[in-house]
Amino acid sequence: MAFPDRMSVHDGVVDLDPCEPAFVCDPYPDDAAMRQLGRRFHWWQLGRRSTLAVATVVLAGSCLHAGALAQRPDAGGGDDESAWVTPAIRAPGVTHHTFESKVAGTRVSYHLYSPGVHDREPTRRFPVVYWLHGSGGGLRGIPQIARRCDQAITSGSAPPMFVVFVNGLREGMYVDWKDGSKPVETMIVQDLVPHVDATHRTIAGRAGRLLDGFSMGGYGAARLGFKFPEMFHAVSIVGGGPLQPDLLAQAPRAGRRRAAEVLERVYGGDPGYFASVSPRTLAARNARTVAAGSLVRVVVGDTDETFANNRAFHEHLEAVGIPHAWIMLPGIGHDPAGVLDALGADNWSFYRTAFGDTPEGRRAAE
Repeated sequence: MAFPDRMSVHDGVVDLDPCEPAFVCDPYPDDAAMRQLGRRFHWWQLGRRSTLAVATVVLAGSCLHAGALAQRPDAGGGDDESAWVTPAIRAPGVTHHTFESKVAGTRVSYHLYSPGVHDREPTRRFPVVYWLHGSGGGLRGIPQIARRCDQAITSGSAPPMFVVFVNGLREGMYVDWKDGSKPVETMIVQDLVPHVDATHRTIAGRAGRLLDGFSMGGYGAARLGFKFPEMFHAVSIVGGGPLQPDLLAQAPRAGRRRAAEVLERVYGGDPGYFASVSPRTLAARNARTVAAGSLVRVVVGDTDETFANNRAFHEHLEAVGIPHAWIMLPGIGHDPAGVLDALGADNWSFYRTAFGDTPEGRRAAE
């Protein structure tokens, strides 16, 4: 599939056409899947203002559930799985940052969306959404995501908040790799979160933190939210994967060969390690704590290839006693834009509820 030539890199900064659609990526993309996806995308320009009409792909209302929006290998991030520092993306309200990670042994980058009121009220503090991208790196989706966040905040649909675009590597799975080479999970909880609280005007506590993600990002949100409920108040799992107990036997979007590659690279080829760090195991282990204080939702379209695994995960949460919203969207596939359209205003009500114990959440509810 040919990608539009609308991106350039200048001094390490990636310029994206503000009208360019972000591309959807599943946890284990393959060329056939991308070709099929490509047939669904159409874009055209209208007049000199380069107004772009996009079918099915431009984000339409959330900054958070496009975890599957991801770059292709040629989108500025390179092919290096260990790219801890990504190119900077230019977008309104978005800044690029790096920090020294002790556990990764190198500098790590992230992008940050800040609401407009941040500069107008220099003493005000804001809750934080940690947005976990899907496989591929997620750079291409940042401008669209930030723009939709800004629109929701400006309209009053969502409370003013920071959005941290976490660098989870192209296929880091938000887990510490078994061979120790990519401590993605520990980098986030021990280095990134403390750095963000020390550097930016956050509401530095679990009441001011929300995890969200689509596809691989949904898997990451579930993992981190259930393993560290003392750090994150709310967990949103949208089109998440892999949520199945056996990676090789149940890989609906990847196929057995691709899943085996991920199992080998990330989990050391050890199904036992995959199971031990899975959201299913973590939910069962910490069910009492999560049930007592976390806000959780699981969202999936009923034509999503991961639907059966998501439904089984929902049933698992019920079995271990974790209250959660189970939202099944009729006629929606593994498509973040379709999910957002189907959720409508209910999407933002989750964030208002999540941040209801913070000043920002109370203001948004007024």
